[in-house]
Amino acid sequence: GLTGKAGGFHAKQCLEYGTQVVGGVTPGKGGTLWDGNTAEATKNTFDTTKPYTITNKQLPVFDSVHEAVKATGADVSCIFVPPPGAADGILEAADAGIKLIICITEGIPVRDMMEVKDKLRKSFPNTVLIGPNCPGVITPGEAKVGIMPGYIHKKGHVGIISRSGTLTYEAVYQLTQRGIGQSTCIGIGGDPIIGSTHLDIVKRFNEDPDTHAIVMIGEIGGQGEIEAAKYIKEHVKKPVAAFIAGASAPAGRRMGHAGAIVGGANESAAEKIQFLESCGIVCAPTPATMGEALVKACEKASVTV
Repeated sequence: GLTGKAGGFHAKQCLEYGTQVVGGVTPGKGGTLWDGNTAEATKNTFDTTKPYTITNKQLPVFDSVHEAVKATGADVSCIFVPPPGAADGILEAADAGIKLIICITEGIPVRDMMEVKDKLRKSFPNTVLIGPNCPGVITPGEAKVGIMPGYIHKKGHVGIISRSGTLTYEAVYQLTQRGIGQSTCIGIGGDPIIGSTHLDIVKRFNEDPDTHAIVMIGEIGGQGEIEAAKYIKEHVKKPVAAFIAGASAPAGRRMGHAGAIVGGANESAAEKIQFLESCGIVCAPTPATMGEALVKACEKASVTV
């Protein structure tokens, strides 16, 4: 989706942050060049069958992910494909050998994502999918692949996992204002079926020597935060703070994200907060106190970040 309005805008932002963006894919526009100044590819052309070297900040556009990977060596894909074709975009990237797929697209049909999840598990077990319906991933000071505002981030040692994009930004801003930097910030997405869960990312942060503390942001609906909390209680020695959105949400009504609906036990905000606190996680009562909760968790564990 590089030549689309949203894809082009955010690709430019990623480039300006320092991310090594090496090309894009738009079927029908293969062989053209994208200069970053407009949403359309230029009329300049290149040979898609040969390796491409970026010059004059013009990015090559390919008809398929297979062509793009062969010509550029790309190993990450950021997807801005509209909902009807986004699931195919995910599977095409996986089939082309992409190891990290970040899907920004919101509104992908649940049935499509059921098939994607099943095919990734069976055929591409080493491929990591973040999203859909997520803001992406950023390692401050190194690279960002997504739609988050890079300027609010600060390089440091706190890992952030969130179902909400805007709450991710709020937590980051609060930490940065306190002089606390982040190791990596990951928005996992708010849809009912997503590629990577809270638990998946908690495990990665627990193994990451550059992450000394964790902020976990969740919301009503699903068991993701509960499963992560169980793992944290048993295996994580690093301080963990959390915020669960949706305390005032009426039971049975979807609130915001497609996955934010209470459907069973331990899925309300109050039940999740109670369970997380029983696992030793410091929970922020409001979005405005997420930074404060992280500080309390670190003080409790005698960890400096």
